[in-house]
Amino acid sequence: MFLIPSANHPGHAGSFRGMTKYEMAGAAFRRKGAEVTPRYSRDEMARIWGADNRYRKWLDVELAVCEAWTKRGVIPEDSMRRIRERAAFDPARIDEIEKITRHDVIAFTTCVAEFVGEDSRFIHRGLTSYDVVDTALSLLLKDAGELIRKDLVDLMTALRERAMEHRHTPMVGRSHGIHAEPITFGLKLAMFHDEMRRHLKRWDAAIETISVGKISGAVGTLAHLEPAMEAEVLAALGLKVAAVSNQIIQRDRHAEYFNALALMASSIEKIAVEIRHLQRTEVAEAEEFFHAGQKGSSAMPHKRNPVLTENLSGLARVIRGHAIAAMENIPLWHERDISHSSVERIIAPDATILADFMLHRLSTVIRNMKVYPEKMMENLRMTRGLIFSEGVLLALVDRGLTRENAYSIVQRNAMKAWEAKADFKEVLLEDAELLESLEKDEIEGLFSLSHALRWVDAIYDRVFNQ
Repeated sequence: MFLIPSANHPGHAGSFRGMTKYEMAGAAFRRKGAEVTPRYSRDEMARIWGADNRYRKWLDVELAVCEAWTKRGVIPEDSMRRIRERAAFDPARIDEIEKITRHDVIAFTTCVAEFVGEDSRFIHRGLTSYDVVDTALSLLLKDAGELIRKDLVDLMTALRERAMEHRHTPMVGRSHGIHAEPITFGLKLAMFHDEMRRHLKRWDAAIETISVGKISGAVGTLAHLEPAMEAEVLAALGLKVAAVSNQIIQRDRHAEYFNALALMASSIEKIAVEIRHLQRTEVAEAEEFFHAGQKGSSAMPHKRNPVLTENLSGLARVIRGHAIAAMENIPLWHERDISHSSVERIIAPDATILADFMLHRLSTVIRNMKVYPEKMMENLRMTRGLIFSEGVLLALVDRGLTRENAYSIVQRNAMKAWEAKADFKEVLLEDAELLESLEKDEIEGLFSLSHALRWVDAIYDRVFNQ
């Protein structure tokens, strides 16, 4: 089963008792202050990975195969009609049977047979268990993938909205954590949007890669079936045919899916880390929303901690771990062993549910994030003009100085301004050697914020008008 704890699982003490693993996770996340909006598809994602839906997918596969056999005259029309009318399952009964069979698919087909009766002899004809399980898993991953795609598009919308809002909000750019040159806050958000667009392309490709099934028998040779029938069944289910398979669909497909999720989670963490840095007291340029009544510390009432984005950083590590597990599933013995199965029962629901949650949380953080343009400007001016040093360097080079000599002059003055906590421009205006190459009004012009940011609109055009 994909959901490891059952409804009777003791779970955690207190309010978590009787909840599934994923319901527990959702409750824990909400307790940490996640703002749940209608965009969040937690209930829908939980439904996808619930036992009832998983068995429904298995039954869909079995019935599609029966329909194909009926078209070929193997199953009588009357029998097929009764199968359609009676085919059903009871998850509790399946669990009961599995305690004896120690085989989930046999427990499932036995349970279905109890509903169908004598005509159940036609069900599962020519199939191996993983014709059903793997094809159904592709359907589940495809459905989960479509939900995640909606989440990703919603995050891109949130990033675009805030990027447009702050297109011309100046702030200092930092490299190595040190003030570098001016940027705008909107450019930072536009870059995140562009990165998420790449994830959308990768995710669409991953969904396409996983949207295959196999109805090819025990070792993939179609010994008791036929190629046209396999294509017909899978088309009815909305999947493509794996061109060649053994007992399973090859796990490089699944690894691509989980690696795409891991890359997405890593970029979510990248944005989360940026917000965490901007919220630091020494920076204070942006911060997560803070609910009325929310508490940041049990000991220090003044604290407003970036708990939402810190949580995203932690969850990204989990999804990256699942990607490694998915890659470990690729090398199996001969035509298949079972070592991948236990892994996928954990990582398939875990990774998709977490990704759904993380995308929603980040969208909420971005939409509700507080931005402080005045503080951004204050920090931009903190180095008293040092962030315009490259312009001075290039101006000297343009006047014929070697780059080495120009660099030496500018760095000398920059260090003097830094150590004396003096205005960089004023220090430059006192340097006789520099004034041999540049006029005072030219130096004034090199400290123009509008000049430094003159191409912001052109960059926006490249990002948002592709």
